Amino acid sequence: MLWKLQKHYLIIIFMENKKPLSPHIQIYSWHISSLVSISHRITGIINIIVITLICLWASLLLLGENNYKILNLLFNSFFGKFIILSITWSFSFQILSEIRHLIMDFGYGFELKTTKITGLAVIFGSIILTILFFLIGKNFL
Repeated sequence: MLWKLQKHYLIIIFMENKKPLSPHIQIYSWHISSLVSISHRITGIINIIVITLICLWASLLLLGENNYKILNLLFNSFFGKFIILSITWSFSFQILSEIRHLIMDFGYGFELKTTKITGLAVIFGSIILTILFFLIGKNFL
């Protein structure tokens, strides 16, 4: 039922079509740009939490050698290495996505084909950067 005011009279219009006016998640088709946009927001939140944890980790290192040994044991485990790799991917994705947004802020890259290409470049570029950081870190440690 829809209420409409027309020439000082209140008219009640019964709506026959009860479908939603905007598409919702069940019928919306996903695009690369929407996936990158949502992932950019999620990785931003993750990176804020990670930066906070890195600050806490640095403060724990100041408290003594025992704390360092515990954290070193954690980071050398399989789970710790997975977490470090995930954090590296998150930062890589965030940086590349920020570069993409910076270019779009200058007014470039709004064509459908360009957004698809830059979105895929951000996704695959972050994976490639993570692998490169892993290989460089593995050779130094």
